[in-house]
Amino acid sequence: MSEMLTPDICVIGAGSGGLSVAAAAAAFGVDVVLVEKGLMGGDCLNFGCVPSKALLSAARAATGAAGAPAFGVLSEGMRVDFAAVSDRIRAVIAAIEPHDSQERFEGLGVTVLRETARFAGPDRVVAGATEIRARRFVVATGSRPFVPPVPGLDDVPYLTNETVFGLRQAPERLAVIGGGPVGLELAQAHRRLGAEVVVLEAGKVLSRDDSELSAILVQNLKAEGIELFEETAVERVAKSGEGIEVSIRSRSGETTTLTASHLLAACGRTPNVEGLGLEEAGVAFDARGIKVDRGLRTSNRRIYAIGDVIGGLQLTHAAGHQAGLVIRSILFRLPVAMNGTMVPWVTYTAPEIGHIGLSERAAVEKYGHRARVLRAEYAGNDRAVAEGRTAGRLKLIAGPRGRLLGASIVGAQAGEILNLLSLALSKNMTMKDLAGFVAPYPTFGELVRRAAISYYAEAPKNVWVRSVIGLLRKFG
Repeated sequence: MSEMLTPDICVIGAGSGGLSVAAAAAAFGVDVVLVEKGLMGGDCLNFGCVPSKALLSAARAATGAAGAPAFGVLSEGMRVDFAAVSDRIRAVIAAIEPHDSQERFEGLGVTVLRETARFAGPDRVVAGATEIRARRFVVATGSRPFVPPVPGLDDVPYLTNETVFGLRQAPERLAVIGGGPVGLELAQAHRRLGAEVVVLEAGKVLSRDDSELSAILVQNLKAEGIELFEETAVERVAKSGEGIEVSIRSRSGETTTLTASHLLAACGRTPNVEGLGLEEAGVAFDARGIKVDRGLRTSNRRIYAIGDVIGGLQLTHAAGHQAGLVIRSILFRLPVAMNGTMVPWVTYTAPEIGHIGLSERAAVEKYGHRARVLRAEYAGNDRAVAEGRTAGRLKLIAGPRGRLLGASIVGAQAGEILNLLSLALSKNMTMKDLAGFVAPYPTFGELVRRAAISYYAEAPKNVWVRSVIGLLRKFG
C-alpha cells in the first residue's frame, strides 16, 4: 500500500444512500472517505429513477397531445422524435450530475477515491493503492438488474434498465419480461411513444401492491394497447431473422410463441455483494443481500449497510432514510430502528399506484374486525372529473380508535397524495385528524378527507347522537 487513511467513516458506494451519509457526516466536520468504482450518483441518477421519470415525462407529453381532442383541442400531425427523447434524458441526467459529482463532495471535505473497495479484514478496506482503517464503515454498494435464467437469453441481444435508455429509435415491438414497477413503467412509456408492447409476468403484476387497486391499473394498461400475460413463464428465447422469438407457457400449460424486435429483462434486482471481501470482514450475507439488524448494523458491529445491498425496499428514498438513521447512530450514539412500514412506495405508471403502512390483509390479521377499510373514488373527485382522470381509488386502513394504519392509492398524483399520508402515519394521526384538515378546492388531496369522513358515516344514525342533538335543541 502506498497510502494509509484513518478517517472516522469510510463509505463504500456513491449512490443515493452513500452520498447522503458522506454529505451529512462532512457537514458535522467528520473526516469521511468515500469509495466508488463506478459512476457517481449510482443507479438512481444514471440508470434508474432520473432517466425513467424523464422518459415517462416524454410519454405523458405524447399522450397529452394525442388525447387533446377530448378537451376540444385539435393537434394534427403529432409525431415522436425518439432520438430527441433520448437527448432530453441525457440532458436531465447532466443537469442533476453536479449535485452528485466528485468535485462537489471534495468541496464538502470528503476524500473521494474512484477505486474498487474490498475488505481485507474486520477493520480495514483496500481501495487501489490505498488502505483505509476507519472507526466505522458504511456499505452502500446498491444492486444491479437480475437477469433471469431463461434458456437462450445469452444468445440474443436484450436490454436492462442499464441499457434501455441508450436507445435512439423506438422499438417496433418490445417484449418485457417482468411485471413489476420497472417493467410496467418502461412498458407504458414505450407504448405511449409508439412501440407495440407485450408484458410477460410469471406471477401477478405488482404483486406487492393491493390487488383491488392494481386491477384498475392493469385495465388501463390494456386499454392503451399493452398485451399483458400474467402467470406466464418464459421458457426460452431465440433469434428469429431480425428479431427475437419468445416461447411462453401459461399456468394452464398452453404454449405459444411471440416475436419481438427488442427484449427487456425487468425481473428485479440483485444486491451487489460480490468482490467486497465480506467474508474477511466477518459480515454475514446471502443472495438476498447483507444481513443487518434493526439498527442497520451488520454482524460486524463496526460495519453498517444501507440501501439496495440489504434487500427489502430497494428504493432511493428508503436508502436516504436509512442514511439518516446511520448518521444518528454513528455520530450521536442514538438508538435507531428501521421500520419498513413507514416507507411509502410508488409505481409511476398512469395512473400511479402506491402504498404506505399496513396493507388491508395485514391490518385485518392483526386487528380483526377493529380494522376498517375506507374508500374514496376518483370518479367522485371534482378535480379528477375536470381533468378527465377518473380512473382511480384511494383506500385508508383505520384501526382501533380510528388510527391510520396504512393507505393504498391508484390514480392521478398518487405519489403526491402519499406525502400527506406518510406524514399522518408517522405522527399516529387518526381519521378525526384527516377529516378535519382543510383541503384547497379542487384538488386530488380532497380524496383523503372524503375517505376519512366516511369513517363517521354511521354517526347520524346513532340513537345516542340523535338524542344529544335533540336535548341541545331544547336549549334554543
